[in-house]
Amino acid sequence: MSSGASGSARTRYAILGCGSVGHAVAEELTERGKDVLILDRDESRVEALRDQDLNARVQDIAEPDVVDELADRDIVLILASDVEANKAAVSAVRETGGDHYLVARASDPVSEDELRERGADVVINPSTVIADSALQSLETGELEYMARQLAEIIEDGGDRMAILTHDNPEPDSIASATALQAIAEAFGVDADIIYSGDVGHQENRAFVNLLGIDLLARGEASPLSEYETIAAVDLAKAAAEDLDLDVSVDIYLDHLEAEVPFDARFVDVRTNVSSTSTILTKYLQEFDQSPSEAVATALLYGIRAETLDFKRDTTPADLTAAAYLHPFANHDTLEQVESPSMSPETLDVLAEAIQNREVQGSHLFSTAGFIRDREALAQAAQHLLNLEGITTTAVLGIADEKIYLAARSKDIRLNIGNVLDEAFSEMGDAAGHSTQGSLEIPLGIFTGIEASGDKRDTLLHLTEEAVRRKLFDALGVEGGSGDSSNGS
Repeated sequence: MSSGASGSARTRYAILGCGSVGHAVAEELTERGKDVLILDRDESRVEALRDQDLNARVQDIAEPDVVDELADRDIVLILASDVEANKAAVSAVRETGGDHYLVARASDPVSEDELRERGADVVINPSTVIADSALQSLETGELEYMARQLAEIIEDGGDRMAILTHDNPEPDSIASATALQAIAEAFGVDADIIYSGDVGHQENRAFVNLLGIDLLARGEASPLSEYETIAAVDLAKAAAEDLDLDVSVDIYLDHLEAEVPFDARFVDVRTNVSSTSTILTKYLQEFDQSPSEAVATALLYGIRAETLDFKRDTTPADLTAAAYLHPFANHDTLEQVESPSMSPETLDVLAEAIQNREVQGSHLFSTAGFIRDREALAQAAQHLLNLEGITTTAVLGIADEKIYLAARSKDIRLNIGNVLDEAFSEMGDAAGHSTQGSLEIPLGIFTGIEASGDKRDTLLHLTEEAVRRKLFDALGVEGGSGDSSNGS
């Protein structure tokens, strides 16, 4: 092997076996100005290659002396259609101590393993490459087809669109709605983003305020019947009937399957990505729309929030979408969104949750008592998840005659959303996924006691005990019947 070579300009290549695959690679490398040597046992083929001004020599690559021709080569591509000859060539190079970088062609999974065992650095199976290329082309064609359908519905739907987020919308839902709003406006359609519940989490409020995102509460917006097109984004945990809709949905976009499928004119649900923001980014690209700074920042934050900053269930599509958005986004704004000041209410809830924590193994349960801001429960559950040895947290609070519970988990064996649903679905509304969940239960189901006067402490104790027992039982935690201990 040549010594002292550094950098791609000085890299020397050899192609062993020059059939259709080897010929295509040789031509491409030569066009890039690379130094390429071709070895093939077919004399007529070598002559034809020389006629094309390619550096070709006659050599049986299955013979051990093939190594003598490779002394000044750095990268060797062994691409003959005869896989046995490829195996022999790999073995010959490695048995003589050659440290060339070897790329070898296989024909099936068995030969792939054999070539790796003999010392090939990279193994290529043309059938797999073709299949992958076909799937990529299919995915590109499918997106083009879907984008064309989406454009037709937006353009033909009239001048006003309502975009619905899920209740108490989070970054992925808000960002997706913001991107769809921008797409609609590019087609001359005015779109309102409408939500139910509250934008309660302090990061979500900072997100909306800093980016200047206009959201309309359901009660403040026009009746849905006055909109000519209805779109819904990121609503997997809600069926259409749960949204109290008196109109049909035209467009539905999500990265999770809904428990009750939406009956919409246009549906794009992609479970192979981890955020709806990723899907909307792909549509912006397909429509050749460069995102505004606000839209790009929102989508990038939506992807990062949904993947826990690329640490949870991140797919290649999420990463490529984030890479595309990166130069358009305002990263100073992102930093402000991700580090908002903590409200006094949130601090109080966190302090109560820390003080009242009960630990069983790696599971932590706590109560924040009577609260004003239920979104603070989620922040407390997330903070407590940082305690050493803790993999699952749940924090309970009472407000407005309801019991609220926020849960978080980093245990890969556990789906906390499913745990809450299985344990409490018959008595309240549970939602979530593998790493986070929420629960809402009418207060009277557990106690029948009104939350007033001197009964508040008794009510809180009974509620906390009932929920804790049921949750720990669902988690399969010993001690769910009451012998839990305070962790320190």
